[in-house]
Amino acid sequence: MRSKVVFFEVQGGNDKGADGFRKDTMPMVNALKERGVDAEVIFYDKAREEEIYNYVSLNGIAYVSRINPGNLKEEQSYFQMLRRLCEDGVIGMPHPDAMIGYGSKDVLVKLKTTTLVPDDTFAYYDMENFRQQFPKSLAYGERVLKQNRGSTGEGIWRVQLVEALEGQDEAPLDAQIKCTEAKDNHVEYWQLGEFIDYCEQYIAGENGMIVDMRFLPRIKEGEIRLFMLRDKPFYVVHKKPAETEDAFSATLFSGAEYRYDTPEQWSNLVESFLSQLPEVRSLLGNYDLPLIWTADFILDTNEALEDEYILGEMNCSCVGFTSQLELAYDVAEEIIAAIKENTLTV
Repeated sequence: MRSKVVFFEVQGGNDKGADGFRKDTMPMVNALKERGVDAEVIFYDKAREEEIYNYVSLNGIAYVSRINPGNLKEEQSYFQMLRRLCEDGVIGMPHPDAMIGYGSKDVLVKLKTTTLVPDDTFAYYDMENFRQQFPKSLAYGERVLKQNRGSTGEGIWRVQLVEALEGQDEAPLDAQIKCTEAKDNHVEYWQLGEFIDYCEQYIAGENGMIVDMRFLPRIKEGEIRLFMLRDKPFYVVHKKPAETEDAFSATLFSGAEYRYDTPEQWSNLVESFLSQLPEVRSLLGNYDLPLIWTADFILDTNEALEDEYILGEMNCSCVGFTSQLELAYDVAEEIIAAIKENTLTV
Protein backbone atom coordinates (compact mmCIF):
# COMPACT_ATOMS: atom_id res chain seq x y z
CA MET A 1 0.00 0.00 0.00
CA ARG A 2 1.31 3.42 -0.92
CA SER A 3 2.02 5.52 2.15
CA LYS A 4 5.27 7.48 1.71
CA VAL A 5 5.67 11.16 0.97
CA VAL A 6 8.81 11.42 -1.14
CA PHE A 7 10.83 14.63 -1.32
CA PHE A 8 12.90 14.92 -4.49
CA GLU A 9 16.24 16.71 -4.31
CA VAL A 10 19.49 16.64 -6.28
CA GLN A 11 22.92 16.20 -4.80
CA GLY A 12 25.28 19.17 -4.62
CA GLY A 13 24.69 22.87 -4.99
CA ASN A 14 25.15 25.87 -2.72
CA ASP A 15 21.63 25.58 -1.25
CA LYS A 16 22.48 22.51 0.82
CA GLY A 17 23.27 22.22 4.52
CA ALA A 18 26.03 20.15 6.12
CA ASP A 19 23.83 17.04 5.89
CA GLY A 20 23.59 17.38 2.09
CA PHE A 21 19.90 18.37 2.06
CA ARG A 22 18.21 21.70 1.51
CA LYS A 23 17.95 23.31 4.92
CA ASP A 24 14.15 23.33 4.89
CA THR A 25 13.63 19.77 3.61
CA MET A 26 14.39 17.67 6.68
CA PRO A 27 12.22 19.88 8.93
CA MET A 28 9.29 19.00 6.64
CA VAL A 29 10.21 15.31 6.64
CA ASN A 30 10.45 15.27 10.42
CA ALA A 31 7.21 17.23 10.85
CA LEU A 32 5.39 14.61 8.77
CA LYS A 33 6.92 11.76 10.75
CA GLU A 34 5.79 13.40 14.00
CA ARG A 35 2.27 13.26 12.58
CA GLY A 36 2.56 9.58 11.73
CA VAL A 37 3.21 10.03 8.00
CA ASP A 38 6.17 8.16 6.51
CA ALA A 39 8.46 10.47 4.54
CA GLU A 40 11.90 10.31 2.98
CA VAL A 41 14.23 12.17 0.62
CA ILE A 42 15.33 10.72 -2.72
CA PHE A 43 18.05 12.33 -4.81
CA TYR A 44 17.04 12.42 -8.45
CA ASP A 45 19.68 10.96 -10.76
CA LYS A 46 19.06 10.43 -14.46
CA ALA A 47 21.13 7.23 -14.35
CA ARG A 48 18.79 5.80 -11.68
CA GLU A 49 15.58 7.27 -13.08
CA GLU A 50 13.77 4.01 -13.80
CA GLU A 51 14.71 2.59 -10.40
CA ILE A 52 13.46 5.78 -8.71
CA TYR A 53 10.25 5.79 -10.73
CA ASN A 54 9.49 2.15 -9.90
CA TYR A 55 10.14 2.68 -6.18
CA VAL A 56 8.03 5.84 -5.88
CA SER A 57 5.23 4.46 -8.05
CA LEU A 58 5.01 1.43 -5.78
CA ASN A 59 5.47 3.16 -2.40
CA GLY A 60 4.68 6.85 -2.79
CA ILE A 61 1.32 8.40 -2.06
CA ALA A 62 2.71 11.87 -2.91
CA TYR A 63 5.91 13.59 -3.93
CA VAL A 64 7.20 17.07 -3.09
CA SER A 65 9.67 18.46 -5.63
CA ARG A 66 12.52 20.42 -4.05
CA ILE A 67 14.52 20.78 -7.28
CA ASN A 68 14.93 23.87 -9.42
CA PRO A 69 14.43 22.26 -12.86
CA GLY A 70 16.46 25.03 -14.50
CA ASN A 71 19.53 23.64 -12.74
CA LEU A 72 18.99 20.17 -14.18
CA LYS A 73 20.61 19.14 -17.45
CA GLU A 74 17.93 16.46 -17.63
CA GLU A 75 15.04 18.85 -16.96
CA GLN A 76 12.66 17.31 -19.51
CA SER A 77 13.47 13.79 -18.35
CA TYR A 78 12.73 14.77 -14.75
CA PHE A 79 9.41 16.32 -15.78
CA GLN A 80 8.49 13.22 -17.75
CA MET A 81 9.20 11.00 -14.74
CA LEU A 82 6.96 13.21 -12.60
CA ARG A 83 4.20 13.02 -15.22
CA ARG A 84 4.41 9.22 -15.19
CA LEU A 85 4.12 9.22 -11.41
CA CYS A 86 1.07 11.50 -11.53
CA GLU A 87 -0.52 9.26 -14.16
CA ASP A 88 0.06 6.33 -11.78
CA GLY A 89 -1.92 8.14 -9.09
CA VAL A 90 0.94 9.62 -7.06
CA ILE A 91 -0.13 13.09 -5.88
CA GLY A 92 2.16 15.70 -7.45
CA MET A 93 3.24 18.62 -5.31
CA PRO A 94 3.30 20.25 -7.73
CA HIS A 95 2.32 18.49 -10.95
CA PRO A 96 5.17 19.12 -13.43
CA ASP A 97 2.92 21.07 -15.78
CA ALA A 98 1.76 23.24 -12.88
CA MET A 99 5.42 23.79 -12.06
CA ILE A 100 5.95 25.02 -15.62
CA GLY A 101 2.73 27.03 -15.74
CA TYR A 102 3.16 28.87 -12.45
CA GLY A 103 6.94 29.16 -12.60
CA SER A 104 7.60 30.37 -16.15
CA LYS A 105 7.87 34.09 -16.77
CA ASP A 106 5.22 33.95 -19.51
CA VAL A 107 2.63 33.24 -16.83
CA LEU A 108 2.08 37.00 -17.09
CA VAL A 109 0.89 36.71 -20.68
CA LYS A 110 -1.38 33.80 -19.77
CA LEU A 111 -3.02 35.99 -17.11
CA LYS A 112 -3.53 39.12 -19.24
CA THR A 113 -7.27 38.59 -19.20
CA THR A 114 -7.31 39.14 -15.43
CA THR A 115 -6.85 42.46 -13.63
CA LEU A 116 -3.48 41.22 -12.35
CA VAL A 117 -1.50 41.96 -15.53
CA PRO A 118 -1.53 44.96 -17.93
CA ASP A 119 -2.71 44.10 -21.43
CA ASP A 120 0.45 45.58 -22.98
CA THR A 121 2.52 42.64 -21.73
CA PHE A 122 4.18 40.42 -24.35
CA ALA A 123 6.18 37.19 -24.58
CA TYR A 124 8.76 36.53 -27.28
CA TYR A 125 9.73 33.00 -28.25
CA ASP A 126 11.67 33.88 -31.42
CA MET A 127 13.87 36.76 -32.54
CA GLU A 128 11.63 37.81 -35.42
CA ASN A 129 8.71 38.58 -33.11
CA PHE A 130 11.03 40.29 -30.63
CA ARG A 131 12.52 42.57 -33.32
CA GLN A 132 9.08 43.49 -34.61
CA GLN A 133 7.28 44.23 -31.35
CA PHE A 134 9.84 45.48 -28.84
CA PRO A 135 10.70 48.77 -30.67
CA LYS A 136 6.96 49.51 -30.68
CA SER A 137 6.61 48.74 -26.97
CA LEU A 138 9.58 50.93 -26.12
CA ALA A 139 8.20 53.86 -28.11
CA TYR A 140 5.44 54.24 -25.52
CA GLY A 141 7.58 54.23 -22.40
CA GLU A 142 10.10 52.39 -20.26
CA ARG A 143 9.96 48.60 -20.37
CA VAL A 144 11.26 45.67 -18.35
CA LEU A 145 12.56 42.59 -20.16
CA LYS A 146 12.74 39.30 -18.26
CA GLN A 147 14.46 36.17 -19.41
CA ASN A 148 12.82 32.86 -18.50
CA ARG A 149 16.00 31.38 -17.08
CA GLY A 150 18.37 32.81 -14.49
CA SER A 151 17.86 34.00 -10.96
CA THR A 152 18.70 36.86 -8.57
CA GLY A 153 17.86 39.41 -11.26
CA GLU A 154 20.22 38.12 -13.95
CA GLY A 155 18.87 38.87 -17.42
CA ILE A 156 16.16 41.22 -16.14
CA TRP A 157 16.63 44.62 -17.76
CA ARG A 158 14.96 47.98 -17.32
CA VAL A 159 15.14 49.63 -20.76
CA GLN A 160 14.53 53.31 -21.48
CA LEU A 161 15.19 55.61 -24.41
CA VAL A 162 17.91 58.18 -23.78
CA GLU A 163 15.94 60.76 -25.80
CA ALA A 164 12.16 60.81 -26.08
CA LEU A 165 10.64 60.15 -29.50
CA GLU A 166 8.63 62.87 -31.26
CA GLY A 167 5.43 61.46 -32.75
CA GLN A 168 6.88 58.05 -33.58
CA ASP A 169 5.14 54.79 -32.78
CA GLU A 170 8.29 52.70 -33.15
CA ALA A 171 11.78 53.32 -31.79
CA PRO A 172 14.47 53.25 -34.53
CA LEU A 173 17.10 50.54 -34.20
CA ASP A 174 19.86 53.15 -33.92
CA ALA A 175 18.18 54.84 -30.94
CA GLN A 176 20.34 55.12 -27.83
CA ILE A 177 18.95 53.23 -24.85
CA LYS A 178 19.84 53.04 -21.17
CA CYS A 179 19.71 49.50 -19.76
CA THR A 180 19.82 48.67 -16.04
CA GLU A 181 20.17 45.04 -14.99
CA ALA A 182 18.33 43.92 -11.86
CA LYS A 183 21.18 41.65 -10.82
CA ASP A 184 23.15 44.55 -9.36
CA ASN A 185 21.50 47.70 -10.80
CA HIS A 186 24.48 48.40 -13.06
CA VAL A 187 23.85 50.58 -16.14
CA GLU A 188 24.87 49.99 -19.75
CA TYR A 189 24.22 52.14 -22.84
CA TRP A 190 23.43 50.47 -26.15
CA GLN A 191 21.97 51.08 -29.55
CA LEU A 192 18.57 49.44 -29.60
CA GLY A 193 19.35 47.09 -32.49
CA GLU A 194 22.57 45.89 -30.86
CA PHE A 195 20.81 45.26 -27.56
CA ILE A 196 18.09 43.25 -29.32
CA ASP A 197 20.81 41.08 -30.86
CA TYR A 198 22.45 40.70 -27.43
CA CYS A 199 19.18 39.39 -26.00
CA GLU A 200 19.11 36.48 -28.45
CA GLN A 201 20.91 34.44 -25.76
CA TYR A 202 17.73 34.60 -23.66
CA ILE A 203 15.53 33.28 -26.47
CA ALA A 204 17.88 30.64 -27.87
CA GLY A 205 17.73 27.09 -26.58
CA GLU A 206 15.14 25.00 -24.79
CA ASN A 207 12.58 26.99 -22.80
CA GLY A 208 14.08 30.26 -24.03
CA MET A 209 11.80 33.30 -23.99
CA ILE A 210 11.65 36.96 -23.03
CA VAL A 211 8.73 38.67 -21.32
CA ASP A 212 8.26 42.37 -22.05
CA MET A 213 6.20 44.42 -19.62
CA ARG A 214 5.68 48.04 -18.68
CA PHE A 215 8.14 49.50 -16.14
CA LEU A 216 6.28 50.46 -12.97
CA PRO A 217 7.99 53.42 -11.24
CA ARG A 218 6.42 52.55 -7.90
CA ILE A 219 8.77 49.59 -7.67
CA LYS A 220 10.85 52.11 -5.69
CA GLU A 221 8.24 51.72 -2.94
CA GLY A 222 8.98 48.02 -2.84
CA GLU A 223 7.94 44.68 -4.30
CA ILE A 224 5.38 42.73 -2.28
CA ARG A 225 5.78 38.93 -2.20
CA LEU A 226 2.95 36.71 -1.01
CA PHE A 227 4.25 33.44 0.42
CA MET A 228 1.53 30.85 -0.19
CA LEU A 229 0.82 27.34 1.08
CA ARG A 230 -1.67 26.13 -1.49
CA ASP A 231 -4.54 28.66 -1.17
CA LYS A 232 -3.37 30.17 2.12
CA PRO A 233 -1.11 33.25 2.41
CA PHE A 234 1.26 32.73 5.34
CA TYR A 235 3.39 35.85 5.28
CA VAL A 236 4.29 38.80 3.10
CA VAL A 237 7.81 39.95 2.24
CA HIS A 238 8.16 43.65 1.47
CA LYS A 239 11.32 44.07 -0.63
CA LYS A 240 12.44 47.68 -1.01
CA PRO A 241 15.15 48.45 -3.62
CA ALA A 242 18.31 50.28 -2.61
CA GLU A 243 18.09 54.07 -2.35
CA THR A 244 20.16 54.84 -5.43
CA GLU A 245 19.10 56.63 -8.62
CA ASP A 246 18.88 53.67 -10.98
CA ALA A 247 18.05 50.91 -8.50
CA PHE A 248 14.89 48.92 -9.23
CA SER A 249 15.96 45.43 -8.20
CA ALA A 250 14.28 43.81 -5.20
CA THR A 251 16.97 41.14 -4.63
CA LEU A 252 19.09 40.98 -1.48
CA PHE A 253 22.19 40.78 -3.67
CA SER A 254 21.41 44.21 -5.13
CA GLY A 255 21.06 45.83 -1.71
CA ALA A 256 17.27 45.66 -1.29
CA GLU A 257 15.91 45.70 2.26
CA TYR A 258 13.48 42.96 3.30
CA ARG A 259 10.69 43.24 5.85
CA TYR A 260 8.40 40.38 6.89
CA ASP A 261 4.75 41.31 7.39
CA THR A 262 1.55 39.44 8.17
CA PRO A 263 -1.09 38.95 5.46
CA GLU A 264 -3.41 41.17 7.53
CA GLN A 265 -1.06 44.09 6.92
CA TRP A 266 -1.74 43.73 3.18
CA SER A 267 -5.42 42.81 3.40
CA ASN A 268 -6.47 44.62 0.20
CA LEU A 269 -3.87 42.80 -1.90
CA VAL A 270 -4.50 39.44 -0.24
CA GLU A 271 -8.29 39.62 -0.58
CA SER A 272 -8.06 40.72 -4.21
CA PHE A 273 -5.62 37.95 -5.12
CA LEU A 274 -7.51 35.20 -3.31
CA SER A 275 -10.74 36.24 -5.04
CA GLN A 276 -9.02 35.72 -8.41
CA LEU A 277 -7.33 32.41 -7.56
CA PRO A 278 -10.06 30.25 -9.16
CA GLU A 279 -9.60 32.14 -12.45
CA VAL A 280 -5.81 31.97 -12.17
CA ARG A 281 -5.98 28.24 -11.57
CA SER A 282 -8.31 27.75 -14.56
CA LEU A 283 -6.11 29.77 -16.91
CA LEU A 284 -3.01 27.80 -15.85
CA GLY A 285 -4.39 24.37 -16.63
CA ASN A 286 -6.69 23.74 -13.66
CA TYR A 287 -4.07 21.75 -11.77
CA ASP A 288 -4.04 21.67 -7.98
CA LEU A 289 -2.39 24.77 -6.57
CA PRO A 290 1.30 24.26 -5.79
CA LEU A 291 2.15 23.28 -2.22
CA ILE A 292 4.65 26.13 -1.68
CA TRP A 293 4.66 29.09 -4.04
CA THR A 294 4.98 32.84 -4.21
CA ALA A 295 3.37 35.70 -6.12
CA ASP A 296 5.21 39.02 -6.47
CA PHE A 297 3.38 42.33 -6.90
CA ILE A 298 4.29 45.94 -7.64
CA LEU A 299 2.14 48.95 -6.79
CA ASP A 300 0.68 50.97 -9.63
CA THR A 301 -1.93 53.74 -9.89
CA ASN A 302 -5.06 53.27 -11.98
CA GLU A 303 -7.02 55.87 -13.94
CA ALA A 304 -9.07 56.72 -10.84
CA LEU A 305 -5.78 57.50 -9.05
CA GLU A 306 -6.27 54.50 -6.78
CA ASP A 307 -3.64 51.97 -5.78
CA GLU A 308 -3.62 48.72 -7.71
CA TYR A 309 -1.30 45.74 -7.58
CA ILE A 310 0.37 44.37 -10.70
CA LEU A 311 1.67 40.80 -10.80
CA GLY A 312 5.38 40.69 -11.63
CA GLU A 313 6.00 36.95 -11.47
CA MET A 314 5.24 33.73 -9.63
CA ASN A 315 7.55 30.99 -8.42
CA CYS A 316 6.77 27.43 -7.40
CA SER A 317 9.66 25.15 -8.42
CA CYS A 318 11.58 25.05 -5.13
CA VAL A 319 10.53 28.01 -3.00
CA GLY A 320 12.43 27.93 0.28
CA PHE A 321 11.68 29.14 3.79
CA THR A 322 15.05 28.68 5.51
CA SER A 323 14.62 31.87 7.53
CA GLN A 324 11.34 30.57 9.02
CA LEU A 325 11.80 26.84 9.53
CA GLU A 326 8.90 26.70 11.96
CA LEU A 327 6.67 26.80 8.86
CA ALA A 328 7.61 23.14 8.29
CA TYR A 329 4.76 22.16 10.61
CA ASP A 330 2.25 24.17 8.58
CA VAL A 331 3.61 22.64 5.37
CA ALA A 332 3.20 19.16 6.84
CA GLU A 333 -0.43 19.93 7.69
CA GLU A 334 -1.05 21.13 4.12
CA ILE A 335 0.54 17.96 2.68
CA ILE A 336 -1.71 15.80 4.86
CA ALA A 337 -4.77 17.88 3.89
CA ALA A 338 -3.92 17.56 0.17
CA ILE A 339 -3.56 13.77 0.51
CA LYS A 340 -6.93 13.51 2.25
CA GLU A 341 -8.61 15.69 -0.37
CA ASN A 342 -7.19 13.68 -3.27
CA THR A 343 -7.98 10.38 -1.58
CA LEU A 344 -11.60 11.40 -1.09
CA THR A 345 -11.99 12.30 -4.77
CA VAL A 346 -10.58 9.01 -6.07
